[in-house]
Amino acid sequence: MTAAPSPIASPNDLDAFWMPFTANRAFKQRPRMISRAEGMYYYTPEGKPVMDGTAGLWCCNAGHKRRPIIEAIQAQAEELDFAPNFQFGHPKVFAAAARIAALAPGDLDHVFFAGSGSEAADTALKIAIAYWNVTGKGSKTRLIGRERGYHGVGFGGISVGGIVSNRKFFGSLLAGSDHMPATYDREKQRFTKGEPEYGAHFADELERIVTLHDASTIAAVMVEPMAGSTGVLPPPKGYLQRLREICTKHGILLIFDEVISGFGRLGFAFAAERYGVIPDMITFAKGVTSGTVPMGGVIVRKPIFDAFMNGPENAIELFHGYTYSGHPLAAAASLATLDIYRDEGLFERAKTLEPLWADAVMELKEEPNVLDIRTLGLVAGIDLASRPEGVGKRGYAAMEHAFHEEGLMIRITGDTIALTPPLIVTEDQIGEIVEKTRRVIRAVAN
Repeated sequence: MTAAPSPIASPNDLDAFWMPFTANRAFKQRPRMISRAEGMYYYTPEGKPVMDGTAGLWCCNAGHKRRPIIEAIQAQAEELDFAPNFQFGHPKVFAAAARIAALAPGDLDHVFFAGSGSEAADTALKIAIAYWNVTGKGSKTRLIGRERGYHGVGFGGISVGGIVSNRKFFGSLLAGSDHMPATYDREKQRFTKGEPEYGAHFADELERIVTLHDASTIAAVMVEPMAGSTGVLPPPKGYLQRLREICTKHGILLIFDEVISGFGRLGFAFAAERYGVIPDMITFAKGVTSGTVPMGGVIVRKPIFDAFMNGPENAIELFHGYTYSGHPLAAAASLATLDIYRDEGLFERAKTLEPLWADAVMELKEEPNVLDIRTLGLVAGIDLASRPEGVGKRGYAAMEHAFHEEGLMIRITGDTIALTPPLIVTEDQIGEIVEKTRRVIRAVAN
């Protein structure tokens, strides 16, 4: 008789989990393991504190183990664990949609929920193409993104995205996608605090793309107001405004991917407000629940929503959605998170701390191998020179050293360090993050 398998795998058995966006073999040789979190800190299974310099994965904007969010999730699980949002509904998802729409500028009044930023990106692209279909312009199917852009890992998102490693293994992707250039020119933008003066003209490349393909074939342009995952690229002054002008001129929908920049990261509820630009759609995720329960979505302008509200009232207007769109636990977590943001003034706090953060991080500019530093809101990107043996070697060594020796979690993209602390970070903790990063940069100097 065969013994029943153990219901719980050994905690030292790391083989079964194929980790996402991770060097699996290197990780499993020297794991960076986290077992709990509170406030500004993670803790290893041994109890060692690790300062969270990344807000988890750009998402834990309110910090960790926030009691109101925990209690909201617990109460919701007790009351209603799951309810379908296909043909049915539950009160908290409507309340969450109203709260999120109220934070968005202009007539961005309607929210379509998804389960992640990747799902949100694909949802926005599908809505764009469907919108032109229902308004009698079905030839508008082409999607325009940007080099170095990141819009999740769905086929739509990586098609308009422009990070090579995310694209090269997956075939031809969606036909008809095209890309504008990235907004970064190191020689003219080095060591910029906030939006660089140089680079608004990069938006004019969209005019060339329109000339090449004709506006009658282009459904939408999708960009991150601040390109985050590629290594923190703030938009040049006037760039986003120029994109809005060109899209309006040619009848093209403009989508802002605010999965990273939303919910206070740049000192406002959304970057669209910071820049005074009203896009046609905003995608969000991450900070909407401070990372506690997966949730994403798309905020849509009223005329787009209204265009679908035709035909028989009993007919489905948009054949799209996810089982977990507007999940009850996510909706409850979102409402509690938005309360914290409001009651603690965390968006305004990030705006107030921005100049102090920028000054502190810029102190690293004379450290060895630092090629550039860019800051915006409570975000910083620090480019390090690559080692002769290959791109990413120094960055990986920095991440390892930061975690194991300095007790600091950082993000890396190649040899770029990204720092994005929770919005609850104090002035003293900003200094601590910078000093730890300084020691990390020196430790990997050779």
